[in-house]
Amino acid sequence: MKKVLILYAAYGGGHYSAAKSIKKYLDDNYEVETEIIDCIEYINKVLNKVTTGAYKEMAKKAPNLWGKVYSNSQKGILGHVSSRTNKMMAIKLKNLIKEKNPDLIVSTHPFSSQMVSYLRRKQKIFCKLVTVLTDFAPHEQWLIGHEYTDAFFVSNDKMKEQIIEYGVAPQKVHVTGIPLSERFFEHFDKDKIYNEFNLDKTKPVVLFFGGGEFGLGKDRTLEVLESIINNLSSYQIIAISGKNKKMNTSFHELVDKLDVNDRVRILEYTNQVPELMSISSLVVTKPGGLTTSESLASGLPILIINPIPGQEEENANFLESHNVAVWLKNDENPNKVIHELFKYPNKLEEMKDNAKKLAKKHATEDICTDIMKLI
Repeated sequence: MKKVLILYAAYGGGHYSAAKSIKKYLDDNYEVETEIIDCIEYINKVLNKVTTGAYKEMAKKAPNLWGKVYSNSQKGILGHVSSRTNKMMAIKLKNLIKEKNPDLIVSTHPFSSQMVSYLRRKQKIFCKLVTVLTDFAPHEQWLIGHEYTDAFFVSNDKMKEQIIEYGVAPQKVHVTGIPLSERFFEHFDKDKIYNEFNLDKTKPVVLFFGGGEFGLGKDRTLEVLESIINNLSSYQIIAISGKNKKMNTSFHELVDKLDVNDRVRILEYTNQVPELMSISSLVVTKPGGLTTSESLASGLPILIINPIPGQEEENANFLESHNVAVWLKNDENPNKVIHELFKYPNKLEEMKDNAKKLAKKHATEDICTDIMKLI
């Protein structure tokens, strides 16, 4: 039986979600042995804890600094330090790959892509390697060692052009989209969902993501939520605070202050995002690759808030340029932006149609089909 090893790193949730989706589809549809491993945790658990924690804290408390780190890591000294560090860590990863002896490695993070391509270049390992990019714009860190990668799977045509301009062979780059959970293909009983969340099925729904564990721009997030509540009185709102307890408390305080418990539902972490998106008319979120892909697959317009400088700002620019999203910037008045968004009756419908055109709902299937062809 063929073996597929799927490597990721826990810097943001999208890398792991993509890895899980690929594993599940392969397990369900092919006679193949699969395994998912966090490559940094395997190399050094302490290093993994420190570096992922540092990423979260910097993204949360010093987002502009993180943006500079992100930008500078594409070139110059930071880029060289990153690639050199990954070469050192690759020596330990080699032991894992030798032990597992996979026919093919799927990487959903640039660190694992760099390490595996380095080992292939040094002829320490001989399995195939594919890289799945989990955003809407490329970063050079994904492409280090691209000569030793058999395939790149990207979310859109512009990314393909940019990667080819970097020097990647065109036949290696496949526009598939970002892997999604198969639950976004299900047909849900919408009446049941309305009842489960105590919602009025005659009123439209806004799905509001509050930033999760990062709690990005807490005051700004509350300002935007208050503006939506005040400006969209005919809408119901599902506000998700994620694992951020302070954000959850602030949501409850705001709802009590405005006396809108009858039309605002506050949730902590939920595994029912596909169900909630199926009854929503608009998603308010920061533009991470995963949530963005889920929104597009659900045919939903997006109001972008609080993007992390760097990759998420590039995602925001991409989404705005394709008229599937409106980016509410920090220096803009949310009341004005929301009013403009809902001013023209056809605006949301146009965005919805564009989202459906941009979505690639069969990304996971297409990626897995190509993976199996390689082995």
